[in-house]
Amino acid sequence: MLTLATMVKLWPHGNDKIAGLREGMVASAPAVFAKFDFNSDLVIAQAMAQFSHECGAGTEVIENLNYRAEQLVRQWPSHFTPAQALQMQHKPRLIADQAYNGRMGNAAGSDDGWTFRGRGAAQTTGREGYERLAKATGLDLVHFPDLVNDPLRFLECGVADFVLCGCLPFAKADDVLNVTRRLNGGTVGLARDWLSTQGGGHPAYHELRYERLVLAPEATMREVVVFLGEAWEPEIARFEGRPQDLERVQRATGKLSSTLKRLATPLTDSRIGIWRSPIGEERWGPVQAELERRGRGALVRSLTSETDAICAEAAEMGYAGLVERSP
Repeated sequence: MLTLATMVKLWPHGNDKIAGLREGMVASAPAVFAKFDFNSDLVIAQAMAQFSHECGAGTEVIENLNYRAEQLVRQWPSHFTPAQALQMQHKPRLIADQAYNGRMGNAAGSDDGWTFRGRGAAQTTGREGYERLAKATGLDLVHFPDLVNDPLRFLECGVADFVLCGCLPFAKADDVLNVTRRLNGGTVGLARDWLSTQGGGHPAYHELRYERLVLAPEATMREVVVFLGEAWEPEIARFEGRPQDLERVQRATGKLSSTLKRLATPLTDSRIGIWRSPIGEERWGPVQAELERRGRGALVRSLTSETDAICAEAAEMGYAGLVERSP
């Protein structure tokens, strides 16, 4: 069952954007869970993990469309020319209509893109999405789309969307992979979705960022060793492989790739941010747009923010090259 203590723990800033949101969710939970056959703590945990991710634990309940011109061109290259982006930058309503009209049930030349922008626990988007949700809940969401973010309706709309996407059978089977795929079409952020059901931490989970490993290798590896319950040995801090190790791998695989060769060299900051190179700026925009469409914008922004912070720290430590490649 959903309790206020649980909500405060999982959504510490849950009331910042919508006053009384946590209390409203808890108050409506018994009726909502009974209505939609949420009959176990497992199913509730599965759904809350998804909602926590989709709406940033209550901090991103309305889609943010305040983009700069260069962001618009990268985000929606097929919807904005450079001239249009300059004209519409920092104008969320114009941006929403330009980006979303003509799809998801939104009429071309209308204000549907803005009216039916992403809202709620599951970030319902598009006229079709709101119409479908209205039918399931009995709420007039087409004429009053902000009802999705009403504290006493927020959970119901999120749960209804969860069921409409076909997530419930997979949630009952504890199949988090297919729950995630059904709700947003992908598996980005799956580990963090699960972690959010554990109060943000779990003794069986340790997250290691490559950037941290490069900047502070011994300290980072000591944390890993402690997590594994093993004893520290100085050799662990030596990352480059020995020649005989590489020869053994080469004999086993029958090839010596450039990646394998790099294993014979010490850690270097030259690989941080390298993932941007094969993607390229032109391709990165559509990738970001697709992640936003699938409800993973919060994860992308979170990871980008973390990387930016790491690169800022790296600059202070003299790793200037990292700043140039920061996403």
